[in-house]
Amino acid sequence: MTQEIIAASPAQNSDNSALNPSDNQSQGYNPFDPSALKLSQNYTPMSGVKKVLNTVPVRKPGKQDYFRTHPDPQYRLETMVLELKEERETYLVAQKLWQELPGELTPKALVLAINRQKVVMLWPIGLPGEDGKMNPWHEAAAEAAEMAKEKWMRMSANMALGAYDIFEATGELPEPEWPKLSMMEILRIAFKGRYIDSFDHAVIQRLQGKE
Repeated sequence: MTQEIIAASPAQNSDNSALNPSDNQSQGYNPFDPSALKLSQNYTPMSGVKKVLNTVPVRKPGKQDYFRTHPDPQYRLETMVLELKEERETYLVAQKLWQELPGELTPKALVLAINRQKVVMLWPIGLPGEDGKMNPWHEAAAEAAEMAKEKWMRMSANMALGAYDIFEATGELPEPEWPKLSMMEILRIAFKGRYIDSFDHAVIQRLQGKE
């Protein structure tokens, strides 16, 4: 009987080489060659994935952060907050409790801000006191927040001056990408676990010496 020999087609050779990396290496191919692993220029990271905003810190921008503030007045809320200085935590307090907590609450403007790293934050800025005056720190912060509606700004504490130095970015920076959420949704995320609506709240109990 004559043994028939069938030659492998080019496609078969290609498939076999893919299954046998050692054969490729013997032909000069190295699977760890950077050029074989490099992303293409039209690569879109996390295609088809939408980032969920689940954390909104309540703080001022860092001293090295360039930031913008939302120009829509709906993203600014003047309210009363309870600040725990040692823990560096800010609590939102229900309006029905304001009159019952004299000396514990501070009037603040909560302003939606974002930095160049796309970190969204609620920036608490001090409001004028009962005498209508603002201290220089709050005044400079309010000025920086107003300017940041249109320009990328940065501010740094100047202890000798007793206020913030304000700097404007000189480069052509892109416009910020704001989250498509309402202020109500932003507040819910920012103060998750830090909303006081009852005198039974652990923080109030501690302030009143009951815990």
